[in-house]
Amino acid sequence: MSAECGLCESPIPAGYLCERDTVALAERLAQLPDLDAELTMHLVPGRGPVELAGARSAAGPRSPINLAVFDEVQDNRAAAVVHSWRVDVQRERWPQHSAPPPGGLAADCRWLGMELEWIAAEYPAAGALAREVRELEAQLRSLVGDPLPRRQRLGLCVASTDDEGGVCGAVISRLPHETRLACRWCRCVYEGRDLLTLSELQPKETA
Repeated sequence: MSAECGLCESPIPAGYLCERDTVALAERLAQLPDLDAELTMHLVPGRGPVELAGARSAAGPRSPINLAVFDEVQDNRAAAVVHSWRVDVQRERWPQHSAPPPGGLAADCRWLGMELEWIAAEYPAAGALAREVRELEAQLRSLVGDPLPRRQRLGLCVASTDDEGGVCGAVISRLPHETRLACRWCRCVYEGRDLLTLSELQPKETA
């Protein structure tokens, strides 16, 4: 009996997280500590054009710090969220152990990264973990001015699903750097010329 990825909802042979989302989670966990550390560099807003001596801004005095970044740094939200997931994963896997003390964002991300194989296969909340880490990454990137690239819609999956001419029809999209894609629903692989000519392969009614 097949299962379903807890994040993208694509069918998988077993477990709770597909291979692609597991790899993406590993990359995000590796990047979070650097993004969080970079926040302190953005506490002071960038200065605008040089003003003439004695000139006053119509907008009034500027805040000496970036308040959105200050709130994030003060609350230490990324570290708190990731640590709560480490506590829950450890509780599920080793219920006989006491909860780990806070050890810092980098340590918790590294620990979760080492447990990803078990998380993807055995942890029912793997999808929720991957989703919250993805949201944390997006939030931190927005604060440091490094937004995530947007996915590009390429068309609909044209893989045949039966002997009567039926096609899958799932949306195919990619990030700018991706050169090999697998349909989330039927797992048909698109790469090379297939990606370049996907629009030509579209059913007439959706072209």
